[in-house]
Formats: sequence, structure tokens, C-alpha cells
Amino acid sequence: MKNAFKLGVSALALTLASGAAEAEGKLSVYHWFEYIPQEVLDKFAAEHGVEVTMDTYDSNEAMLASLKAGKLGSYDVAVPGDYMVEIMAGEGMLDTFEHTELSNFGNIQPQWADVSFDPGRKSSIPYQWGSTGFSVNRDAYSGDINTTSIIFDPPAELKGKINVLDSQGEVLALASMHLGIPQCTTDREQLKALNALLQGVKGDWASFGSDIAKDVLVSGDASAGMIYNGFSAKARSEGANIEYAFPKEGFVVWMDNVVLLKDAPNRDNAIKFMNFLLEPENIAAITNYAQYTAGIEGVDQFLTDEVKTAPELNPPSDQPGQFVMACDQAVQEVYDTIWTNLKK
Repeated sequence: MKNAFKLGVSALALTLASGAAEAEGKLSVYHWFEYIPQEVLDKFAAEHGVEVTMDTYDSNEAMLASLKAGKLGSYDVAVPGDYMVEIMAGEGMLDTFEHTELSNFGNIQPQWADVSFDPGRKSSIPYQWGSTGFSVNRDAYSGDINTTSIIFDPPAELKGKINVLDSQGEVLALASMHLGIPQCTTDREQLKALNALLQGVKGDWASFGSDIAKDVLVSGDASAGMIYNGFSAKARSEGANIEYAFPKEGFVVWMDNVVLLKDAPNRDNAIKFMNFLLEPENIAAITNYAQYTAGIEGVDQFLTDEVKTAPELNPPSDQPGQFVMACDQAVQEVYDTIWTNLKK
């Protein structure tokens, strides 16, 4: 019996060791849809002997809700936007790392190395940055498009033919710019005006959808739509006669970031993946695919001419852009109510 017990313990130890070894060979990524080419994941997998799996989401809010509903601890890294990094950190959902763990940390461009939403870059690295505005089909409308009125007080030619992103933060931020009020305002009258604007205009919109934003413009199902600048560039390259706007009232500027998640099951591989994405050639492959802008030094030599010259990636220097703000709890609750009613 003693020998049998020893054999049993040995077998259990081998099983546990095997499980640990298997875990060390994995990486689980939670990522935006249509945002990274498979060959980049394959390259990392081949270089590090890691099996990479990826699930996708279509908004920062959807990602947060999924993690809060029980998925935290299932993924190693995620790719939230700037304001969402701040929210996730505040809710204890992020792990931290030392800069010395990332040999390529010095490749981060200075303007992105110390950011308000992650001071000192203790939990995140820059991924891609860009803007959120809207595009208009020039076959449907030939007037001035550089105004948020296209979305919030649309001309007759576009009414009922507008797709809006299913993204609370960006829609409410752009609507606030249209009204000329601060994001996260605590003024009751301004909040009432924001609500009235959105509830009043939703009848002029045809659909809510982030993952369809490009396709409906390409197919002609929408004549105008909120869209990410890289998605708009892709739609144009696919033959849509669209123009991306930089409205005078403002537009959303964002930076997506790779974050190290709390309770990551494969922390070492997560760190390796983050370091891999700080290599200029690797992050440039993502830029060429997604058509946004990397926050890493040394990328330009690897970029295609199409990306370098895309009008969507080169906003006028005199046009204002704003990051989406993370509101305090009281204002966020009002925003949530506005959004819930808007989506009914």
C-alpha cells in the first residue's frame, strides 16, 4: 500500500507538472475585432513556442462587462482604450510590471511613455492610436461634412441613413462636443440638454453597430456613419466613395493599449507578448493592417506608402481632438441611463 501510495503521489506530481508546463505554453488574448493580422500572432507563437488563442469584443464597455461577469482570470492581456485603462485600474482589474521586465520599453515614444490614464506605464503599453469621427458617402451628400451636425442634426439627404457606433463613451463625448459642453459635466441643465439631443435625433439614425461600421458604408446601406479613422481608410480602399470628416466642433482621439490583466494565467507569456509588440517591425505590421498609428519609435521604415499618406491618418493641425474622459460614479450613472434609453 505504501508503494502504491508513493506511485499515486508521483503520478499526481507528474500530472500537475504537465499541467504547469502546458499552461506555460499558452497565451490568451482579449482583443478588439478586425484589428490584428493573424500572421503577427503566428509569428509570436513560432518565436516563443506559445499557443495563442484570442477572443474579440466590439466596444470598451462590452469588454469591461465581460470581464466583470466572470472572465477576469481567463485572459492574460486585453486591449482597452485610454479611459477604460483608468476605469479598469480603479476597479483593481490590472496587474503591474516593472519596466525592466520589458527590454523594449525604451522604444515607446516619449509622448506615450507617461500618460494620465496609466501614470508611469505600470500596467500598459501603447498599441495603436487614432481618432473617432464619421464618414460620409459623397454620392449621397456633397455639402460641408466637417461639422458634428452631420450626426446630430443631419441634412435631409442623410436622415435615416446613418450608422452610429455602439460605443457609449465615444457617442456621448462627440455629442458633448456638438453641444459645446464639457465631458462628464455635473450641470443638470447640460445633462438634460445632452439627453434631449440624443433622444431627439435617434429617429434619424438607421442603426447602432461598431463591427458593421465599415461594411455598411462599403455596401451603401448607410450613407454616413460614425467610424474609426482606420476603418474609414479601409472602407475607402474597398471602393466606397466616402470622405472622413474632422469636424470643427471636435472629434475623439484615442489610444488603445495592451494591459496586463489581474490573475493572468500565463503572466510570463503576457510579458513576452507585450515586449514583442514593442518591436517596431511587429507593431508596424499591425499598423499596416489596421491603418491607425503606432506609439513606438522606428516604425516608419516598415510602413506602406498607403498608410503614410492616408488622409484619415493626417488630421489638420488646427482641428481639436479630445480623449474620452472617465466620469465619476454619479455622472456615469446618468450617462448609463441616457445610453440605455437611447438604445431602446
